[in-house]
Amino acid sequence: MAEFDYDLLVVGAGSGGMRAARVAASHGARVALAEEYQVGGTCVIRGCVPKKMLLYGSQFAQQLGQAARFGWRLDQPSFDWLSLRDTVQAEVQRLRGLYESTLHGHGIALFPERAVLEGEQGVRLASGRELRARVILLANGARPHVPDIQGSEHGLTSNEMFHLPQVPERLVVVGAGYIANEFAGIFHRLGSRVTLLNRSGTMLRDYDHALSERLLQLSQAQGIGYHANAALQRIERHADELLVRVAGLAPVPADVVLFATGRRPNTEGLGLERAGVRCGADGAILVDAESRTSAPGVYAVGDVTGRIQLTPVAIREGQAFAERVFGGADVLADEMLVPAAVFSDPPLAMVGLTEREARRRHGKVHVYQADFRPMRNAMAGSGERALYKMVVHAETDVVLGLHMIGPDAPEILQAAAVAVRAGLTRRAFDDTVALHPTMAEELVLMKKMPEPAQIPEPTDMESMKCDT
Repeated sequence: MAEFDYDLLVVGAGSGGMRAARVAASHGARVALAEEYQVGGTCVIRGCVPKKMLLYGSQFAQQLGQAARFGWRLDQPSFDWLSLRDTVQAEVQRLRGLYESTLHGHGIALFPERAVLEGEQGVRLASGRELRARVILLANGARPHVPDIQGSEHGLTSNEMFHLPQVPERLVVVGAGYIANEFAGIFHRLGSRVTLLNRSGTMLRDYDHALSERLLQLSQAQGIGYHANAALQRIERHADELLVRVAGLAPVPADVVLFATGRRPNTEGLGLERAGVRCGADGAILVDAESRTSAPGVYAVGDVTGRIQLTPVAIREGQAFAERVFGGADVLADEMLVPAAVFSDPPLAMVGLTEREARRRHGKVHVYQADFRPMRNAMAGSGERALYKMVVHAETDVVLGLHMIGPDAPEILQAAAVAVRAGLTRRAFDDTVALHPTMAEELVLMKKMPEPAQIPEPTDMESMKCDT
């Protein structure tokens, strides 16, 4: 082992890299970690964590507006963006410090600089120092994609949205995926006039069609503008405003343009060719089920592999890698039935197969639904309705997929995902007593839909109903 400086050298201090480094160190490995930006990765520093904090802040706008319906009288509430922005950043830095303390506590050497491969078992740091390790793990994540159009330099990505000097009066969001819808909802509640430009005709294409259609309807009813099949041409700066040129549309004025058009693996300039690490057409590192690349001794986990780009998945991959390589365990990261959520307004959550996927794989399926107005919405005078949908195997009665849109949908789905993962049947849900009055009780009260399954016309029944 004298020829190596470390047993493991991790490139990237995001969720997957951090977990792998910590677990390997707990098994006695000598571990080093190189990170060119900040410890914590996209999720903690400029992704899901600060975005959820902004979401919490923006929700007060709706809650304060509805307070009078619940008996509260509030005199001229006001909002201070800089206060919210800076509080979020302070919390991010606190979490970053905790992550760094975790590294030190496990005896992991941290190199706060860029690292590139110099063969299968070596890296060169930005300072010029070279390190050798028996095993190298690439966990350097992904970055926002910026469309190759004229004037793209005038647009921002999700990275910069956390540092705006003020809430934009007019926000144009290019994209219709989860990042686009989350930021659209946040800034709409904070007072921005938001317009979404979708290059295709489908919003949130990986989610069940019924949920994405419901979100589109509710977003438009709230006042968020939406253009489907919008071919972006260029962005122009005119004095104190931007003009977004879209084929077939009048120019769309904006103060801020957000590109939310996907993420690309951080593989450029990483020295992959020197180590013999192969990538796919999208630039993602190709790996097998054990996270091994085409180069002996080089592994990769997380978003840089282009698999499921979710923080919990990267953590599972990093954990499984370290347990196998340094702990001798026969374990793989199981990426079947991974739950996912969109923290839009209202939020979506899902696990398992969509109705379309289930019919394609299994032929006949049964669909159960609950389309209702949550009690809080009814009392607040809001007409927004929640939709829960369950897809069931027609022969075995096993639940194949569960899909929800409505208040607290992600919180409710996490527990329900355990049931889907366990392979429970629809009958198991039917036999469970409802917890009343809750929105979650609709999971055990859903009604079977006629074949072929269609979303029925909403009824005027509320979730406050008591079944007799």
